[in-house]
This record gives sequence, structure tokens and C-alpha cells, in this order.
Amino acid sequence: MEHDAAAAPPNPAIRIQRLSKHYGSVQALTELDLEVQAGEIFGFLGPNGAGKSTTIRTLLGYLHPTSGSATVLDLDIVADSVAIRRRVGYLPGGISLYDSLSGEDALDYLNDLQGRPPVRREDLCERLQMPPSVLKRKVRDYSRGMRQKLGVIQALQHDPDLAVLDEPTEGLDPLMQQAFYGIMDELRRDGRTIFFSSHVLSEVERICDRVAIIRAGRLMALQHVDELLARRKRTVHLRWREGVPDLSGVPGIADIKVEGDRLSATLLGEVAPFVRAVASPMLVDLTIEPARLEEAFLEFYAEDEPAEGVRQ
Repeated sequence: MEHDAAAAPPNPAIRIQRLSKHYGSVQALTELDLEVQAGEIFGFLGPNGAGKSTTIRTLLGYLHPTSGSATVLDLDIVADSVAIRRRVGYLPGGISLYDSLSGEDALDYLNDLQGRPPVRREDLCERLQMPPSVLKRKVRDYSRGMRQKLGVIQALQHDPDLAVLDEPTEGLDPLMQQAFYGIMDELRRDGRTIFFSSHVLSEVERICDRVAIIRAGRLMALQHVDELLARRKRTVHLRWREGVPDLSGVPGIADIKVEGDRLSATLLGEVAPFVRAVASPMLVDLTIEPARLEEAFLEFYAEDEPAEGVRQ
């Protein structure tokens, strides 16, 4: 009843249904199905030419789909594209700004297009080290990193419910990358939704809740980051006090290599059973390298042709 209706989960921030985009014989997207839940940071992965930018531009109405449909914040991407762009914060890859404007004027101009007060601007400028003295300078005098910081600020300054960020840390130094990750953590706590496309897999692993892997315009995987990592291979290194025991019977171990008192292997299963199996007073050292998203990503590109279906 009323209580049940109030408790109903919000609609997805992005819902994509059998979305395709073709350029003549080139199939940039093929029947893409995807949902991004409200309040999550969603990673969208794929190499150049996989269809990431085409997906983003189609969602924002810069491209029209060949077939299929999608909604962004419950708005249709074809009929309501202008309304979508007013409500979404967008950082395109390789952002281009008016060189003749100052940084402050560029932020004002882009914010006027949104029609919402720039309530986060001051905080973002402080955290990304863009003080008033820098914002008064012409954009033409900015370094690549400064232009990127300005792009991040313009996408988030009006506190959008949904931000679409394409390679947001490109050109940022390590200190500013860490500042950016802190901003993402804060937005998550505030319930904002981030659609995050990046080639930097370590940062996707660091900040994203779920990840989609796209290849040749098709969805190859859609999983929580933790679940994806749990299935990946780990490398283990062990050193023994007196000789190396036979571990060939330990479940989940493969590619065993022995050099003197040291052994390295690939761990395919869970960590805890493996640790119990090798525990011994003769074990001197044990190192288990953490699973990396990069390994999971490369797994989906190991074959020449995309596999049919989506791994979930």
C-alpha cells in the first residue's frame, strides 16, 4: 500500500534497451542492454573503438540511435535530449574550451547553459587547486592538467544528480588524481550517480561499484567490481626453510615453478583454503599478489572474436 509504494526502489538513473548505432556497415553499438542504478559509481570499460564514446554521445542526444531505446533520469534520449543535457554533468574526453575566455568566465558560461546555481564550484576549485588567481587567467594559458581540472569542475559545479565523466583524470598529476578520488567518494556518500569511462583500470577498481566491459560495440561483462576480482587469478610466492614440499595436490594451484627454496604459482581459487593447506612451521614467507581489474579486463580481449552473451 502507501508504505510499500514509498519503499519502492528508485528507477535506474540510466536504462538502455537493445541500443544500436551503425555508421553504414560499421556497427559501433549492437543491441546494448544496461542499467545504471541511482547512487552508484558505474565503470564503463573498453579500448579505443569499443563503443564507449558512441554510447555516451547517444545517451546525451549528440547522436541518434539506429535502433533500440534508452532513458536518462527517466527522460527519453531522443524526445528529451535537451532536458537531459540540462540535468546531467558531462565531461567529454579531450575537452575543448574557449581559449579567449578566462577560467572563471568559462565556468560561468557553461553553468548558465545548465541553469542551476554552481553550489559545488568553490569547494571543487579549492580541492583541485584552482584558486581565483588562476581562474582569472585566459584558458589559452592553461596547461593540459589545468584544462582537465576546469573540465571536472564544470561537470560537477551545479551538483548534478548524474555525472557522465569520460577519462576524467587524463592529464592530472598523482596529487590531483587523489583529490579527484576523494571528490568521487563524497559524491557517492551524497547519493549522486556517476557514469565513469576510463582507460585507467586501477582507478576504476578504486572507486567504482559495478563495471561493464564493452568490446566491439557489445557488452561482454557486467558485474560488481568485487565479484569480478574474486574470479581472477592471483600470483603466490612462498619460501620454505628446508626444501619445497609438493603442492601439486593443493586445490586451485597451477603453473607451479620451483627455484631452490622458493615456489611461485597461480592461485585460481579462494585464498583461505590455500593458506590453510600450505600452513607449516617450515614456511618462512608467503606473498599473495592481489587480483587486479586489469587481468579481468584482458581476459575478455584474449580471443579474436567476441564471445556471445554477457558474463554475469
